[in-house]
Amino acid sequence: MKFFLNHKVIAITGTAILFVFMACKKTNSTPVPVPPATVADTIPTDPATAATIGFFIDNWHSKNFTSPSGAIAQPLTANPATVAVTVNTGQVITRIAPNYFGNNSNLWCGQLNSQAMLMNHLINYQPRIIRGPAGSVSDVFFFNANNNSAPADAPANLVKSDGTTASAGYWFGKNNESWTFSIDGYYNLLQQTNSIGLLTVNYGYARYGTGANPVAAAAHLAADWVRYDRGRTKYWEVGNECFGDWEAGYRINTATNQDGQPEIVTGALYGRHFKVFADSMRSAAAAIGVEIKIGAVLYDTEPQSWNTSTIKTWNSGYFAEAGNAADYYAVHNYFTPYQQNSTVATIFSSAASVPLAVKNYVKTGIAAAGLTLKPIAMTEWNMFCSGSKQNVSSIAGIHSVLTLGELLANTYGAALRWDLANRWDNGDDHGFFNYGDEPGVEQWNPRPAFYYMYYFQKTTGDRLLASSVAGSTDIVSIATSFSSGQKGVVLVNKGAAEKTVSVDFKYFTPGSKFYYYTLKGGSDNGDFSRMVFVNGNGPANNLAGGPSAAYTSIGMNATNTANGIKITLSPKTVVYVVVDKR
Repeated sequence: MKFFLNHKVIAITGTAILFVFMACKKTNSTPVPVPPATVADTIPTDPATAATIGFFIDNWHSKNFTSPSGAIAQPLTANPATVAVTVNTGQVITRIAPNYFGNNSNLWCGQLNSQAMLMNHLINYQPRIIRGPAGSVSDVFFFNANNNSAPADAPANLVKSDGTTASAGYWFGKNNESWTFSIDGYYNLLQQTNSIGLLTVNYGYARYGTGANPVAAAAHLAADWVRYDRGRTKYWEVGNECFGDWEAGYRINTATNQDGQPEIVTGALYGRHFKVFADSMRSAAAAIGVEIKIGAVLYDTEPQSWNTSTIKTWNSGYFAEAGNAADYYAVHNYFTPYQQNSTVATIFSSAASVPLAVKNYVKTGIAAAGLTLKPIAMTEWNMFCSGSKQNVSSIAGIHSVLTLGELLANTYGAALRWDLANRWDNGDDHGFFNYGDEPGVEQWNPRPAFYYMYYFQKTTGDRLLASSVAGSTDIVSIATSFSSGQKGVVLVNKGAAEKTVSVDFKYFTPGSKFYYYTLKGGSDNGDFSRMVFVNGNGPANNLAGGPSAAYTSIGMNATNTANGIKITLSPKTVVYVVVDKR
């Protein structure tokens, strides 16, 4: 983590992004039998829930779409279609639980729940799931402590990866000062946004604690949190990126450790400790009559030669010691090469490849250990670009769309972007919103990625459908179905040339209209515009973000389907389409 539509058609022009709800082309789920070709419209049977989703599907709910009354009439494009998208409504890949539009809170951007403008945007957006308390800081966080009141067995200094020491820099859940985020503020954030939580308990304390039994002390602290939570949170993780030499507890002072732990953490050690945490936390949950699910931290990709031995052996060591003790597995990935000035092509390529690679790596390790496949949640994801303001650009927004499509197709249990707000850092900022330090931009102004994900969620149904693209590798389709009968298709043009795309359906006859939003970047900052335009509406400051004062009331475009569904997509454009039912 880092601190600081049948035989119809549509058209998209400019630097837009077309979101048309179309099915992802890849799936590892068992396909549902395709209904007979004689059946025009069909309601297919849902497939069995993928093991990698598991209990995360429990909060699935049906989703309906109401045709907008104020839609803006648009003619069908006259351009001939050179690309064909086919949506197979008879093949459901998975039901879509509302766990994919999540985000992360942190402890250094103030009392987020008290920020009216931010809360208004989040209530509109509906993240559904928000992780706390704060990535790496979770391993130096004492949820029940007042400011500067660390436990007596928490040392003032911690050992860094190079063997030197530095001030521990603990964080405290009962600190109500304006510059930090209290634990009760986090719970209030969830309540205001109608979200569920995912909490990361302090594993580092089990390593650096100086008491007679630091593992028991840390597990007891985690169990106390479960009791304090009183069933408000179902999903928990033990530690954050515990394999990393950047994490508190990776390396400890063995002279002050009283239970014979090694200086450097290993996956096997974490596995042994995880079982202690899980036992304590489950006992606490049972005592208050609630059910919780506890996730273990895994490394996410095939280690490289330069990785530490801890990383190289983390997953295998954990599996050997913990077995099937975890309810699910938590992974993080920042997709692009670390702090490189990545190109648009590199960014888009990462979205297409990373979700499948991560899932396969985890599944392979589980199978090699002879264990049961459990749900997989990507509890942090973003890009790690640097140098061209990629992270705050419209390209980051398109990357979010492509990533969500792949995470859905690869049946993850949950996906939570990092993070709600951070630090400007000359544009190397992961924040969904401007914290207040972006020059010339008002505090809590949404970044482009917010708009791309907002309209994705708004126009996505409750089931992911199979779809295919013929005629261009630059076009990506993500198709979904609403329980109310309409079909959604997200179309993305990743390329540098305009494309006109026809949309056809198997086993579905469109109604009289299709509706759509078109998102595209501006002409500023080369390939990485800091602006996004929604159906032609852009930021009032003409500098960064999108139509922040009007995005909830922007009308959808509407086109008659009598002559098909066809869309012209300009380069690097996304269009979100919903096709009416008969």
